[in-house]
Amino acid sequence: MISAEEESDFISQAKAGNQQAFRKLYESHVDALFAFMSQFSDNREQVREWTQRSFIKAFDKLDSFKAASRFKSWLYTIALNEMRMDMRNNIDFEEFEPQKFGDNHDPDTEVPNNWTETKDAIKELDPDKKIVFLLHIAEEYSHREIGSMLQISEGTSRVILHRAKKKLRQILEL
Repeated sequence: MISAEEESDFISQAKAGNQQAFRKLYESHVDALFAFMSQFSDNREQVREWTQRSFIKAFDKLDSFKAASRFKSWLYTIALNEMRMDMRNNIDFEEFEPQKFGDNHDPDTEVPNNWTETKDAIKELDPDKKIVFLLHIAEEYSHREIGSMLQISEGTSRVILHRAKKKLRQILEL
């Protein structure tokens, strides 16, 4: 894991064309990005493809990265856009298997004892609700960060999360 200062230095160096610096950024974030994207598909090859395309786009667009945001948030935005494009085009998108859901003890999201029921319920959410739900509950992003990543307002993120929770409660009959 690299420090925020080291990351900033690597970003500056990578923007100047230093491929080794970008390699350090890649190594620092690839496992976390792969784990996050794995929550949306059981197909490891698809997740590898999304992850690879995300880093290629990040490298190509590194000059557009603004230091005002976190590199991880910017990278996840690119990854989510890659995944959403595939979802829209129905390219081998499988239901995700959430890995971390339930780790964040949100009082509005009661996790029933039967994990299989919960996974099945989450699978019934539409893709946008799944994305916002997982970003907020599993990845612990704020609504402001989610809004920035998905190019929606903070309020829209809150509404989508509320609707996702409401739908889960209906499905699970809580």
